[in-house]
Formats: sequence, C-alpha cells, structure tokens
Amino acid sequence: MSTAQTPQPDDTAGPPGAVGTPEHPADRTAKTPGAPDTTRSGGPAERPDPVPWQRRLLVGLLAGLLAWGLAALLSPEDGAARQLGAAALVAVAAVAVQHLVPVPDRLAEERARRAESLLAETAATVRGGLRRYDELHHGLTRHTEDMKQLVETRLVPPPRPAEPEPPAPNLVRIGSVSDLAANFAEVLSPGLPILSTFVRLEMQRVVGHLSDLTTLTAECPGENHDWMLTLTRAAEKSICATSTSVDRTFWNSEPASRYLHAQAEAIEQGVPVRRLFLLESARELDDRLLRLCEEQEVLHIEVRVAVLPELPPHLLRGTTNDFIVYDEAVSFEIDQDLRDVNIRTRLIARQDHVHDRMKRFRELWEAGMSLRELEVRVDDEEDGTWMVDRG
Repeated sequence: MSTAQTPQPDDTAGPPGAVGTPEHPADRTAKTPGAPDTTRSGGPAERPDPVPWQRRLLVGLLAGLLAWGLAALLSPEDGAARQLGAAALVAVAAVAVQHLVPVPDRLAEERARRAESLLAETAATVRGGLRRYDELHHGLTRHTEDMKQLVETRLVPPPRPAEPEPPAPNLVRIGSVSDLAANFAEVLSPGLPILSTFVRLEMQRVVGHLSDLTTLTAECPGENHDWMLTLTRAAEKSICATSTSVDRTFWNSEPASRYLHAQAEAIEQGVPVRRLFLLESARELDDRLLRLCEEQEVLHIEVRVAVLPELPPHLLRGTTNDFIVYDEAVSFEIDQDLRDVNIRTRLIARQDHVHDRMKRFRELWEAGMSLRELEVRVDDEEDGTWMVDRG
C-alpha cells in the first residue's frame, strides 16, 4: 500500500542569494561592493558632519568672548555697544568658517581641542589682564585719594578757630625770623654750644635778608661779595656793571679772581657781561688800567672806559656810585662814605629804580671809549699830545 507523501519544502531553498537559489538581480545590485547604500534613504548615504553644531557654537562663543575682552582692554573708550558688536561679528565669522571648511573627523577633533585649549588660555589671560587692570586702577585711585588727603592735612593751613587751639602735630608754625632761625639751629645743631649759637646767629642773619627781599630791598653793612657771586651764578640774560676808582684795588684781590671766574662761567652759558670803568680824571688813563681792561677782554667781557669830566653836562648830573644790574631786574649797589670807603651793600629790585639804573648805564656806555680807543688815548697821554684837564 502506498502512502501519499506530503510535499516537503525544498531544503535547498534559503534566503535570497543562498547557494542553489537563483540570485535576484536587484539583490546583486544591492550587494555590489563599493555601491552606495540605498536601503535607508533611497539614495547615496550622507557623510556625518565632522564638527557638531554644538562645538561650532562653542567655538564661536569663545571667539566672541575673546574679541570682546580684547576690545574692552585695548579700547575702553569705544563703549559697550561697539565692543559687543565687534564680538558678535567675530563669533558669527568663526561659526561660518567652521561650516564652510569641513575637516576630517580626527583632524577636526584635534584642532577643535587645540582651539578650545588656546581660547581657554586666552580667555584666562584676558581675565587676568582685566583683573590686574582693575587692581591697578583701584590702587591708583586709592593713592590719589591718599595724596589729596595728605596735601589737605599737611600743606593747606587749617581755618582759624574761634578760640586759641594748640598747634597741630607735624606742622611748623613760625612767629618771627628769630623763631625760624632757632628752629634751624635746633635741627642743625653740631653739639657744641658755641657752634649752636653760631648757627643760630647765621641763620637769623640769612633769614633776615630773605625776609627783607619780600619788600624788593635788602641791605647789609660793608661789601657783600657773596651776594655778588651768587647773583652772577643766578643771572640768565645779562650782567651790566660799573666800576669806579674806589674799587680799583679790588681787582688785585682774591674775591676779584672768584668774581671774574664766575663771570667767565656765565659767559660760557650765554650770558653777556659788560663792564664800564668810570674815571674821576684823565690822569687815571695809564698802562695799569689798560692791562686791567685787556685781562677782562680775554675773558670775553665787553669793556669800555669813560672819563667823567669829559662827558656831556647832562650825563654828569647822575649818580656815579658802583652798581651792577643782573638780568635788568635786580640792582646790586655799594655806597661809599666821604673817605671813599665802602660802607653798605644794597639789593634793590623795584622796577622804577632798576629802569633808571639801566638808562644811566646805557647813556654812559654809549659815551665811553672802547679798548682800541683807550690804547690810542693812553699812548697820547704818555706822549703829552692829548689836551686834558690837569686841574
């Protein structure tokens, strides 16, 4: 007896593409090596973005932060609006550049890490610079306030109180010249009583002269060579001096050598020096006067000589005492007694007095003889060919 056999499925059947089963052309096409995968999108597979958009935004944000920090540090006067505008422009540009210039994944990640590190370091540097700038600004502001408070408390005199108050500490209050001299003597005291007294007396004398100069006039007994030397060193424009017969012996003294040396230094500094010798009579025209004038001309001092009896009458009505005008602002004068002894030295800075002295000097200077004329005159005097007043 035969039994009916149920048809069995073909064990050679298998999935498409298996051995023994004809492979469908479509399956062959899908499995071809190198062919684009169309199973998901129906077209060529898109390459993933090597730089995620979150990283692009982060880079753009860091670039904008860096631009804003630099703009605020370098150009604080431009204002916040312009600084933020520049930062936004840089941030947009950074994002656009990343979008337009794709890079391989590894290279992009490496560069992104480096950029993040660099931006982080730069941002830290900017923050540190801003912090140091704030600290410096705060320090300068505090220093300015301290200096202002110091000036107000130390230099500005306090308002006079309604009732007497003890003097404020660290403030020196001087009631008189003697008090100031005593204070200097106390500070500069060398220890020995006699030297302390000497310092006090000298300071009292010097401070007294300085106090007198507030009235544009000061004087001291006798000749004060120190004033003459100091004014010569202080001159900046000109020195105009007269020299009468009274001080003829002065030019052979030690103070005269120091005085001429100081004048030579002033001339080297561009200060012209003019000296007019005033003679009482023509009998003083001799070789000694000629040598004196030549010695001073060697030092580049302009020299002239005037014989008073030979001057026009209107020039004889002025004073004939010695005077030196410095910078046409201060007159140094020496007064003599009836025996032609120098008894007083005065400094006068009153404008009207100095103006009269300069007018007198210019008139006598124009009427005087130059050194060359003096040489001829001395020769004529020695030969007896010059008619002079022998009375």
